[in-house]
Amino acid sequence: MTSDRPAILSFFAGAGFLDLGFEAHGFNIVYVNEIFSPFMASYRYSRELLKLPLPEYGYHHGEAGDVSQLVEGVQAQRLLELVHDCRKSHQIVGFIGGPPCPDFSIGGKNKGYLGDNGKLSSIYIQIICQNLPDFFLFENVKGLWKTKKHRIFFESLKRRLEQAGYFLTERLINAIEYGVPQDRARIILVGFHNHCIKKIERKHYQNIFDWQKQIIYSQAKVLTDYWPRSQLFQENSILPCPDNIIQELTVEFWFRKNNVLHHPNAEHYFQPKAGIQKFITVNEGDDSKKSFKRLHRWRYSPTACYGNNEVHLHPYKARRISVAEALAIQSLPENFVFPEQMSLTNMFKSIGNGVPYLVSKALAKTMLDFFGINSDKTFDLPQ
Repeated sequence: MTSDRPAILSFFAGAGFLDLGFEAHGFNIVYVNEIFSPFMASYRYSRELLKLPLPEYGYHHGEAGDVSQLVEGVQAQRLLELVHDCRKSHQIVGFIGGPPCPDFSIGGKNKGYLGDNGKLSSIYIQIICQNLPDFFLFENVKGLWKTKKHRIFFESLKRRLEQAGYFLTERLINAIEYGVPQDRARIILVGFHNHCIKKIERKHYQNIFDWQKQIIYSQAKVLTDYWPRSQLFQENSILPCPDNIIQELTVEFWFRKNNVLHHPNAEHYFQPKAGIQKFITVNEGDDSKKSFKRLHRWRYSPTACYGNNEVHLHPYKARRISVAEALAIQSLPENFVFPEQMSLTNMFKSIGNGVPYLVSKALAKTMLDFFGINSDKTFDLPQ
């Protein structure tokens, strides 16, 4: 007997933000692949803490998670067999993943498909074309979609997928549309194979994947509405929330919602030996500089990106934001925690690379609607 809970094989899983959103909506994570061992260790730790089940086909990381091995040879054959076996117990099998994207990022290396990370996008598409899951999700930075030379590469990936039998739909989303307190634009490409379309008897599927249904806020309106301007930084100051803003989209709302000062990762932040004096000269809400950006408590955050010398400062404390605060900005549940032994660099790197939890939940719900699966069967993460 096959399960009506779609099975997910996750690639480039990172700390598991994308997977958690799908799992919260009833998808079954059966296989997890991550190329960087510290991220996988964090993934496993958080799942154990959240009392979530082990993936049926296990974790694959480090050398075992080298996706280049999945396109030819023994590992490729094993993956084919695994997918075939998975179909025996699940009506729908899907792949989700966001290959590392600094080679397509304007603020990153910008080497494109020739870069070491850029090549991973092509490998992920090849894995999809060889294994032909019922559906897939591909996430990447907006540079892949908006930069001319990268867009040419992106279009070539799409042609390969279409030739393999996939109907494609894409959208440049912004996390703020889904209730995330962050201006974060990303390209999402979703594909459904023809055999899947026939299986669920969708004759007019072009109009069924509804990108708009799960959107809570209009991006255009939110990003142009009035928000508090920058003001003099005052440590530990109290500033009432203005009446004419969307409080749920502010960092302070999420700091309070996630009780960040008492979170297990509350004390995890970089403490420079020098530079504190420079920190206090940056006004609250001044995010105009390339490096030092101080968040405003009653405004949404810039994109959660903590590399390339970009430093996000706490709105009313003379320090950088903590891991707990960065997790809140990514809309993670309060009970999501990183292991104590994980390095600060890797904590912030995995946060910056991750798909915001509320975005993942919205995408998962849109998938359920497409498949006609009753959303009453969904559940939230254990508290």
